[in-house]
Amino acid sequence: MDTSKIAKQTIEFYKTTFNNTFNVLMMLQEQTQRLLKLQLDQTSGIPEEGKKVIAEWVKNYKKGCEEFKNAVDESFKRVESFFMESGKTEKKP
Repeated sequence: MDTSKIAKQTIEFYKTTFNNTFNVLMMLQEQTQRLLKLQLDQTSGIPEEGKKVIAEWVKNYKKGCEEFKNAVDESFKRVESFFMESGKTEKKP
């Protein structure tokens, strides 16, 4: 079997696995965020400044996750293009 083809399939498997795992983690994070917001809304004694800090923390966390996802996606694109180029230059027997 062609090594280039095996490499492409392996990369596609890793990419799919990463995307599925990342999506599950984001769903878990969103659910946790909803529960946190509900808890903060129902708890008296938490100053408004504290709620704003938590909201800012959540916003920064989401931004970091998006940046991480974009970096990983870009890395997968680079690896895929590398193997596409190497597949074109391989000599067929």
